Amino acid sequence: MTGPAPRTRGEELLLARVSAAAGRARLGRRLATHPATAYRPRARTGLFRVLGRRPARVPYGRATAARASPNARLDLYEHGMTVAVQGRIHVVRYATTAVFRQCARPRGGSPAGAAVLHTLTDVEHRRLVLVGGPAGGDPRPWEHELPRAVLRAQLPGALAALRRGERVCFGEIWLTREGVGAGALCAPWQRVRRIGVQEGFVVLTLGGQRHRLGPAVSGIPNLFVFRALAEQCRTGDVR
Repeated sequence: MTGPAPRTRGEELLLARVSAAAGRARLGRRLATHPATAYRPRARTGLFRVLGRRPARVPYGRATAARASPNARLDLYEHGMTVAVQGRIHVVRYATTAVFRQCARPRGGSPAGAAVLHTLTDVEHRRLVLVGGPAGGDPRPWEHELPRAVLRAQLPGALAALRRGERVCFGEIWLTREGVGAGALCAPWQRVRRIGVQEGFVVLTLGGQRHRLGPAVSGIPNLFVFRALAEQCRTGDVR
C-alpha cells in the first residue's frame, strides 16, 4: 500500500506562501483545502450593478460553468479563506467580505448548464469570483461553509448595531429596529408578514400584498445575513 505522492517543489512553495498570507491575516487554523475554479473579473467598476441587471453570461475561455476544470487552490480557515489563482493569493476575511451570488451560463448554453458564481471582496478590496456547482445541483464542498461562516462572523455585529439604534445597510436595502426599506419603500416591522425571494427579488408581504424590495438578489451583498437579520427583526427578537 502506497502513501500520498510527495509534494513537488512548486507545491511546497505555494503552500508556504498560502500559510504566510493566512498567518499575516490571522485567519486561525486551517480547516480544509479544496481545488476550485476562480478568476478575477475584468470590469473595474460597476460590477455589482451589472450583476443585478440581467442573467450573467460568462465568456468562454474563463471559469465558465460547473464543469470547468479547477485552476485554483482554496484553503478554508477559522476566520476566512485564501484563494491562490494565477500566481496571486487572495485573502478573504469572513467578518468583512461582501458575497454576491448569481447564476451564470456560457454563451449559447442552456439554463441547465448554469453555474452559481460567488463574487467576494478580499482584504485588499479586490473582487474575486469563485465558480460553484450547477444551479439546483450538488454544490461544491466550500459552498456549504461559506454562507455559514460569513453569517457567524457578521450577524452578531449587525445585531449589536441595531440594538444601538443604528441603520444596517445591504447595498440599497437598509434595516433598523423599527423597519426596513429601499428607495421609496419603507415598512415598519409590525406590517411585515413575510420576507422571501421570488423570481430573483426580495419580496415583502405587507397586509396581504407583495412588494419588491431593492434590486435583484444578485446585487445584494451577503443576502443570507440580511435574511437572518430581517427575520429576527420581524419576529421582535431585536430589542
